[in-house]
Amino acid sequence: MNIHPTAIVHPKAEIDSSVVIGPYSIIGEHVKIGKCTVIANNVVVEGYTTIGENNRIFSYAVLGTGPQDISYKGEKVYLNIGNNNLLREYVTVNAGSPKGEAVTLFGNGCMIMAYCHIAHDCVVEDNVIMANAVQIGGHVKIESDANFGGLAGIHHFATIGEKSFVGGLTRIVHDVPPYMTVEGHPAKVKAVNVIGLRRHGFSSEKIQAIKNAMKLVYRSGIPKSQALKILEEQQPQFDEVLKFVNFLKALDEGNQGRARERLRKASPAH
Repeated sequence: MNIHPTAIVHPKAEIDSSVVIGPYSIIGEHVKIGKCTVIANNVVVEGYTTIGENNRIFSYAVLGTGPQDISYKGEKVYLNIGNNNLLREYVTVNAGSPKGEAVTLFGNGCMIMAYCHIAHDCVVEDNVIMANAVQIGGHVKIESDANFGGLAGIHHFATIGEKSFVGGLTRIVHDVPPYMTVEGHPAKVKAVNVIGLRRHGFSSEKIQAIKNAMKLVYRSGIPKSQALKILEEQQPQFDEVLKFVNFLKALDEGNQGRARERLRKASPAH
């Protein structure tokens, strides 16, 4: 184990022998850190935080602090981070809250650039990329392979669909459908995220099918509910089109354009 002599590591913390911890970092009592993770200087990891293998946590990141919620009274809450993630300078990730599932979940292979904030009870799936200073409100779900431009702001309880692209400086107040590019203040669907889909190996036929579905929903002028019904009746060839349809149906069943708002209503603490 390579722990700098100025680092403060609680003797009860569970640290793999291959972990590197840099100068002046502070690791709390209930923290667990897996193989080959590197903690730079001046990092704080506290609370009931579990960090997996092969992560790199850069200077001044703060992980596992309690939720920024005035009703929080120090209850036991958790942060679970997976493997192979890069969390750059000054990234903050809060633990969950009693109002939610009491845990913030963070997947594998993500790159979170400097000054990003991920609030309590968020679910961040695999291979998510956030450019600098993206701000994520509480209870947000970010599906795999979503990509954010810098300084985007995400309203709490929103869902960001898989392989979508959120433009820089974008204000997200509604759910972002999978495979779409959104931008603006507030955000609007601008196009299919063709570049991202090609990078993930989508065929031209599959991309065209997603384009056709997007145009029917957002460009045809017919009511969205009718457009979704047409797409369902067509029995789409590609599962991605059906996922797009089901995502929009779930959005409409939620509140204020956010499917996860139903979680707020289900919780007696809200």
